[in-house]
Formats: sequence, structure tokens, C-alpha cells
Amino acid sequence: MRKFYPLKKSRGFELDKIFQWSRHKLLLRLTVVLIVACLLTISVHSLAVKPGVNKSQPKVILISLDRATPNFVEQYLKTGVLSPKQGLGLIKNKGVYAERNITCSASLTAACHIAISTGSTAARNDINANTFHLVASPFTSNISGFAAPIGGYSTTGPAASLYPTAEPLWIGLQQKGKKVVTATFPGADGVDVPVPGLTNSPIIQPASKRTVSYTVPFGAFAGASAKGFSLTAANFSLASSQIASQLKTAGKVSYSPIVQASLADQFLVGGVNYNIQVAALDTSNNAQKDYDTLVFFDDNIGIRHQPFNLPSTGPAYVRARDKKSSLFYLEGSDNKAGTAFYVSNLAPDLSSVRIARYAANAIPGNPAVQTTVDDINNNVGFWLPQSDYRIIERLSPGFNTFPDRELEAIYEDQLRGFVDYQTRVALRAIKQNPNASLVMVYIEQPDGSEHQFLLTDLRQATDPSNPNTIGGAQDKAKVARYKSYVQTAYRAANDAVQRIINAVGTDSQGKPNSNIIVVSDHGFSTFHTTVNLNNFLKSKGFDSNKVRSVTSGPAANIYINLQGREPNGIVSRSEYVTIQKQIVAALKELVDTNYNYVSSKRQAIFDKIYTRPLPANLNEPKFGLDTSEFVGQDSGDVFAIMSDGYNFDGIQSPLVTRLGDANNLVFSVPNFYGAHGYDPNISKLSAIFYAAGPDISRRGSIGTIHNIDVAPTINNLLGVPSASTVQGKVINLNSGAVLTPSR
Repeated sequence: MRKFYPLKKSRGFELDKIFQWSRHKLLLRLTVVLIVACLLTISVHSLAVKPGVNKSQPKVILISLDRATPNFVEQYLKTGVLSPKQGLGLIKNKGVYAERNITCSASLTAACHIAISTGSTAARNDINANTFHLVASPFTSNISGFAAPIGGYSTTGPAASLYPTAEPLWIGLQQKGKKVVTATFPGADGVDVPVPGLTNSPIIQPASKRTVSYTVPFGAFAGASAKGFSLTAANFSLASSQIASQLKTAGKVSYSPIVQASLADQFLVGGVNYNIQVAALDTSNNAQKDYDTLVFFDDNIGIRHQPFNLPSTGPAYVRARDKKSSLFYLEGSDNKAGTAFYVSNLAPDLSSVRIARYAANAIPGNPAVQTTVDDINNNVGFWLPQSDYRIIERLSPGFNTFPDRELEAIYEDQLRGFVDYQTRVALRAIKQNPNASLVMVYIEQPDGSEHQFLLTDLRQATDPSNPNTIGGAQDKAKVARYKSYVQTAYRAANDAVQRIINAVGTDSQGKPNSNIIVVSDHGFSTFHTTVNLNNFLKSKGFDSNKVRSVTSGPAANIYINLQGREPNGIVSRSEYVTIQKQIVAALKELVDTNYNYVSSKRQAIFDKIYTRPLPANLNEPKFGLDTSEFVGQDSGDVFAIMSDGYNFDGIQSPLVTRLGDANNLVFSVPNFYGAHGYDPNISKLSAIFYAAGPDISRRGSIGTIHNIDVAPTINNLLGVPSASTVQGKVINLNSGAVLTPSR
């Protein structure tokens, strides 16, 4: 209990009181001074720029992590696979996230990225799939959704549309004087778009609509596919004196005689013929013949020594124990292409050597983007080989004898290298354009790995060549390995996000100095059965000259060769009506009754079936061109999406019949595991949305949004009205509410 003593009212007390008060004022003043000093220090610190970071940062950075799924991200953040303080975890903690982000229909990469950039649905922006048919082109011609006209075109002529049904947000932003940068983002490629299959085709979308201030197109195949090589000691002989001398000049030492072999690998890329040779070195000074390093070089050039200026790399030096490939620029190629070499097995005595040469790739150049392409080639390097499913699925030549784990290691090497490359491309774009209003970045993972390794359903055969390896017969070790590979992909993608955050820096509260929005185009699901739609349509009696399907994942555009629409159309309008009804009836009849794969007696294969609207009058001028909520100008006359668990992709040759099926030419065992393109309302198909930055004050969940809300939200952050074609709504990043469209 505290005790209180009475104060004496005397002069001595008053003087003492005055003295104490003066002392208190002095202390108070000192305290104020210290507080002000601390505040000034904090202010200076908050304004300070971290080493290596530009004083200016882009206003908004949009990052798309292809096929990242909210369920996976949240699970990995909770379990520590992803750090809550890095990348997506940092943005979530400092900003907002959507519990659900409903994407486009069908949930496919090209379609949904264009939906993100236009704020318009796939039917409206006319990019409905990864591959489809332009109705103005010959009936058998297809176009890539990544290279198709955004917002449609005029079928009369054909010609570029004067009134596009959608437009990428970069068009409006640039018209308002805003600087936009794209780093491999779909749709921003700087190309003139012609009609496939038409001789002397007119341009139906000019490059100016697909070009920004600094445009980095996505890379392209340069002409040489991947190839595997299996060698033995018999393939090697003593290296020539010239090669030995060149290696010595390059500073390479071998404690065993240098030997070399021809890979019998001759190919043409960018107008140049290449003849690849390999030399073996023993760099271990252990008094044993212990070859541990392989050197790859073009026989026409030999082994040159450094320095090498990008994109040049010189010879590729590879050690198997490093589990890492070495880049190899194809000197003299007019498309500035390159490849890489990976050694998956190297016996010290060379009795068993297995080598992968990756596919040759390059950044496509054209006048609209050539300056940017040159900048990337000369400062980041040539377009790196990305994760190649053809290798791990043994579709490329030479890989049949490679063990599974070696092929998996090759895929993981490509994953790490390519995500790092895409990240460095993005960082270069940011560095070169610190005052950009908008930077749009695309990262290919975790898409590729989820396609390849999403092995989580007991109905999936762990050995694609053996239909019996389902259920309890699954290879549990393989399931565990594949789970770890998916996690690796998410880590790589998350690291890319963090490196971009590092580039722009953070404030004193840890919030990014740019408004960073991270999305994906869609989520992901597993599938256990592949469906051959062409075999099915043939079995139902459809004439392939009148009806054909173009499939992407589990989505199908089924076209009717209509007179007056397709240049070589043969189906009359009255017959069109009949055929369209017959296609719908056939699709509804397709069911799966195999008890190994369905939980009930029968499973309808098609979940959604949409038809092109028919006018009341067959003589209507726009017959065969009418659109609806889910059918665009160039969608199929029947547009259908399969039920979860089924996919058109993954058909093996020859077909591998499923367990319990007999001579079934429609259903079979696929050779990979993950898919997307299903109904976007399925929770697994939800995309991610995370956002944080100086103009985003809200923290926590903003509930459910749509991917078409991203474009108007970016426009709103930049103070620019959205185009009248935008269907999405502005996400209020300060209250979490979704407002009316910004017009």
C-alpha cells in the first residue's frame, strides 16, 4: 500500500518546487529534441534509396504467375513452403488478397491473359482458347490465341476492325501519355496479324495495337528440337592437338588425356549449320582416370576462350554432379538463337554418358520491337530453353533410355533457369524504364510443373504406359517426388516476385514502393482420362469436310464449314442448323461408365455446351456470326467444356487403353497429369490476386473478384478512364468493395 506524506508549505518548499519544475522542463525539452531527431532520422531513412534501387519506380507493376492457384499458395504460406515475409507472403501481409478470383471461360492461358489486359470476357475480346479457327480463314486453318487479333476483326474483306469489341489497357494508357512496359506478357508482341491460310492475307490487326514503349515478346522455337544422347567410352577417342591446344589456351586443365566424340548432332538454325562435338576432361588431381567435365562446342568454330559478350557464351562446360546446364549461344544465327547442354549421367571412365541438348530458342524480332529485343539479347542474353514437356514425356528423340529421375532433373534445371531468365528480363525492363506508369510481367511457372507433376488423384496412372498403376498400385515414391516438384515451381515463382519487390524497394513499413499486383490467369485441376474428340465425332458419322474440332485442354471449338463464311465453305444454312443440333445431341450422349473412374453409374463428359445463336430468318446477313455471353465471333459453332477429370490433351501414340475399357478409341490413359480450361466457377480453377503498394491502404481479404476487374482497377490507380468496352469493375483497394466500371 502506497503511503502519502503531507507537503510543508514553506519558502524552502517553494524554491525546491521551482527547481524541480525547471529540471522537468529541461528534461522535457531534451525529450522533445530527441523525439524530433528520431522522427527526422526515420523520415530520412524512409526516403533513402536502397543500394542498387532507382530513385524512381514504376507506378504499377502487374505480375502474372501462370496458373498459380489460391489453395496452393495459401497452403504453402501456412506450412512454410513459402515464406510469409517474402514475395506473395509479403504482399499479402502488407496489402490485400482475394479469396477467390473468377477467371474467363474457358480457363485457358491465352484467353484469360487477354481477359486480364482488356477487362473483357473471352467471348467479347474474341480470344477464346489457346488455339482456334478464324472463320474468315480456310476451314482447316488454325491460329494461336497468343497471336490472334484482340477485340476481333472485320470478316468483310477481311480487314482490321474499325470498332473492336475490346482493347488492351495499354492502348488507352498510351493515348493519355502514360508509359507502358511489357515483359513477355501475352498479346504484347509487336506483330502484324494476318489471316492464316489466306494467300497475300491483309493485316487484320496492326503491330501498333500490340506494341508499347518497351515491348519484350515471348520467345519462340528457333528450329532445332531437343535431343538426347547416350554414349560409351567407345564413342570417345584422343582429342585432336588443335582442341587440346584451344582448351589449354582457355585455361582448362585435364589430369587424364583429353578425349572427344561427335554427337552426330547437326542442325540448321538461323541460316547456319551447326555440328556439335564434345570433349571430356578430368579436373580431379587424384591420380585416377576420373572424367568429370564435358565441353560442348561447334566443330566449325572450335573452343574459344573468354571474354564473351552477350549473347555469346563460348563453349558449354558441364559437370554432371552440379545438376545444372550450361548455355550455348549459336554463333552467327541471324535470329540470335541459343540452346543449353545438360549432363544427366557421367561415369568416370565414360562407360555410360547421357546428355541432353535443349531446344534452340530465340526472341522473335520485328521492326516494332527490334530495339527492345536487341537490348535484352545484349544485356540479359538469348531466350533460354524453358521447361520442355517433350523431354520428360520422351517425345523428343534420344530420351527413351533415360531413367525417370534423370528426366525429372532435366525438367527442374530448365524450370530454375527459365524463371530466373524471365525475372532478369523483367528487372531489365524496370531498370530501363523507372518512370513507367505500368509494367506488365509474365512468369511461366508454376504452370508447366503443374501440368507435368500434379499427381494427386488415385485415378491417375503413375506409369502412363501401364493402366494398372492407379489406386493402391500407384507408385507412392513418384507421387511424393512430384509433390515436391510442384512446390519447387511455386518457390521459383515466388522468388521472382520478391526479386521485383527488391528492385523497386520498400518503405519504412515494408510496403513496396510501387503498386504491385500479382495475379494468375486461372487455377488448376488434375485429370485422369484423355478423350479423342475426332475419333468420337467420326464414330457418330460426322463428315470431316463439314465438321471439325479444335481443342485446347478440355475445351473444344467445333466448327461447321459454312458457305459464305469460310472461304471454301460447303455447308448450306439449312444444313448448318441440322448439323449444329446433331453435334449438341452427340456431345450430350458421350458418357463414362467405367467404375474405375466414375463414382456413379455414369459421368457426362461435357459439363458445358454452348451453341452459336441462330437468327429467326435464315437469310439474315450475319448468319453464322452471331455471338452470345460465351460464344464470340471466332468461337466454334458449338463451344463445349469437359467435366473435371477429362482432357483432350495427353493422347499417347499408340493409345494406352484404360483399366476396365475394351478397345475404346475415345477414352485412354494420358501421359501427363494437370489441366485447366474447365468451368471457371469450379473453385480449383480460381486465379490468385494479391496487391500492395503506396496507393493500397486496405489490408486483408477483399472477398471474391473477377479477373476482368484487373484492367479497370489499374486504370483507376493511374487516373485514366477505362474504354467503353471494359466489362470489369474497379476494385476499391482501400475498402475492398467492387465499384461500378471506371469509364
